[in-house]
Amino acid sequence: MGILSKFIRGDSESGEGDTSAPQTSAIPAAAQPVGEDGEGWNTSAPTEPPPPKPGAKAFGPADPLKTLELKPKIIEAIQTVFDPEIPVNIYELGLIYDVVIDAEARVSIAMTLTSPACPSAQQLPSEVQFKVKALEGVNDAVVEIVWEPPWSPDKMSDAARLQLGLW
Repeated sequence: MGILSKFIRGDSESGEGDTSAPQTSAIPAAAQPVGEDGEGWNTSAPTEPPPPKPGAKAFGPADPLKTLELKPKIIEAIQTVFDPEIPVNIYELGLIYDVVIDAEARVSIAMTLTSPACPSAQQLPSEVQFKVKALEGVNDAVVEIVWEPPWSPDKMSDAARLQLGLW
């Protein structure tokens, strides 16, 4: 029997088990298979939002005064982000679904992509977050990718349709 298997089982060098310590699994608890029903692997984990950072405050309700003050600047910043495959900014494309600003000037942006297989899926949300966070008066920005309702060309502004020659 190998040393590793003895260690995992709790065997001493003599081959006898240590009865004073509880037996543990070789798989750490965090890697144990767990599903919604307590069985199997948790396959929903990749689509769930990340857990809040330690010490992070929950995002508050929308603040009308902060929204009035910051939303025009935020939209202007978002309009500088372009999908590399389409020569129209993502705001005019209709990819931004919601901008919420709380009393502490934290911004939550719900956006989508033209498709789940979008090659810019990492770049676009990161660029939006970076540009919004850089604005004076904004304390934090979080971008959440949403898929409902799905994006369609109907969500584009008239300016985007005109620019793409869809009229």
